[in-house]
Amino acid sequence: MTGGARGREWLAANLPHQGSMNLLAAIADWSAESLQATATGHRDPSNPLRRAGVLPVAAAIEYAAQAAAAHGALLASAHSGPGMLVAVRGVQFHATRLDDVTGALQVAVERLGGDDTGVIYRFDVSAQGRSLAAGRLTVAFR
Repeated sequence: MTGGARGREWLAANLPHQGSMNLLAAIADWSAESLQATATGHRDPSNPLRRAGVLPVAAAIEYAAQAAAAHGALLASAHSGPGMLVAVRGVQFHATRLDDVTGALQVAVERLGGDDTGVIYRFDVSAQGRSLAAGRLTVAFR
């Protein structure tokens, strides 16, 4: 099972994140094991994750969680209902903020394992070939 690109309309219709909290711009490609997405709103002054005018690198975790949610939506038959982010582990930050990053963010998630109760993903958020944040996240299904 593989697929191609999906745009903003698909993301808005298939993710629980609505309005400005729907952070991904598009899905570039996906398979049963992984998904690659792009995000462009990290430089937007109205980004809802900004604090005191700065988008901290920790916001990369939310970008990755939304990519995992998109992957789950594409594989909806594998589980029932939306998931909830329950753990983040082994995170390494290679920057301090995202709002000063030029170009699009590349958000990659890879499914490491899981079942009907939850899934573990490895993630990497990068720009222009440079990793900004990487780690693992766990999504539990209701």
